[in-house]
Amino acid sequence: MLLGYARVSKGDEQNNALQARALRAAGCRRLFEEAASGGRWDRPELHRMLDQLREGDTVVVWKLDRLSRSLKDVLHIMERIVEAGAGFRSVTEDIDTTTPAGRMMMQMVGSFAEFERAMIRERTSAGIAAARAEGRTGGRRKKLDPAKRREIAESVITGRKSGADMARLYNISQPTVSRIVAQHRASGQPVGT
Repeated sequence: MLLGYARVSKGDEQNNALQARALRAAGCRRLFEEAASGGRWDRPELHRMLDQLREGDTVVVWKLDRLSRSLKDVLHIMERIVEAGAGFRSVTEDIDTTTPAGRMMMQMVGSFAEFERAMIRERTSAGIAAARAEGRTGGRRKKLDPAKRREIAESVITGRKSGADMARLYNISQPTVSRIVAQHRASGQPVGT
């Protein structure tokens, strides 16, 4: 069965009429239509269509960007289609994965995406290494300096304040106070030093 998927961006003045006509002309018996951004993954009609795919079905779109504007998402959707034993066809770009040439085209697209991901990983690793060489570390800065952490631990251990009081005072959670107290005790530092 040919299943058509038509999408326009939410809030656009467009409608799916042009796409729907093209999909029906291509032989689609069922259409899944929605108005949603192509960059979003949470599109109910797309997921409904993917859930209903059966072996031998073919997903048909008017243009590849109607499926998604993210190459990563396109490849993920293609994986789901292949796992279901179905094919994919784009009317405008003339891509048809039910043919050897169409499968090759999608593999080339996948190869470019894999290359792009590898380049991003390489740049990220180089950036992290450069930051470490300059003495910077990743992650969020600590909210509390060592003096404040010591004050929290000593106040709770000596009973001057409760964990809840210290959590409110420093605008942190009670489990954070508990961790600070446990770390202070584990360090073996005497209270009041």
